[in-house]
Amino acid sequence: MADIEDFGISIRDAIFREVASNILIHREYTNAFPAKMIIERGQVRTENSNKPHGLGVLDPATFTPFPKNPVIGAFFREIHRADELGSGMRKLMKYGKAYGGDDPQMVEGDVFRIVVKVPEFGSVAPAATDLETAQVATDGASAVTGQVAGEVAGEVTGEVTGEVIQLLKVLSGTALSRKILQERLGLKGEANFRQRYLAPALSDDLIEMTQPDSPKSPTQKYRLTNAGKHLLKSVQE
Repeated sequence: MADIEDFGISIRDAIFREVASNILIHREYTNAFPAKMIIERGQVRTENSNKPHGLGVLDPATFTPFPKNPVIGAFFREIHRADELGSGMRKLMKYGKAYGGDDPQMVEGDVFRIVVKVPEFGSVAPAATDLETAQVATDGASAVTGQVAGEVAGEVTGEVTGEVIQLLKVLSGTALSRKILQERLGLKGEANFRQRYLAPALSDDLIEMTQPDSPKSPTQKYRLTNAGKHLLKSVQE
């Protein structure tokens, strides 16, 4: 099922060309949060810094594309590494289910996440052995170079960071505001707290907002999800 024989193209290549292009074109380059491709059994997911224009899982039926880096997008179209705005989501939805058996997910937030299901053979997902990955510079105004298909920024990891575990421990009792969380963690810098603690925990669905429809509310608080509670329990045991 890895190839569309009628057209002579690889579904896998088409999917991950769009995934890698999305990381590079739509990244929020002023944010130091590292871009990642995380290869897990049965799925590949990416995390990328983002300036959100909404929150939650994107619905292809109602999704309206927004040009986040139009100059970079225009460059990629010139070198034939991207198509018109919004085409990436359509291609992911078109090929994703045929490739991995389920529709890909795109989740909008401070960290933009894509989850693509991949087929498994035995105990090893083909993504873990077949996907070629390479470092892509993403700091500040770093140059965008090289072949996009198969290139991806960041490290491959399936582990939760120590910073996120610390955050979960502080939230083990009740919902808390960002300010209180920073105080209890002994952190002064808001940007550092958001990038290393808050954003990864939200991205991995380990914590959630008490007011998800008003993410910038001055009374916003954060609490553990069921997944966060289970993870914290396993760590403490």
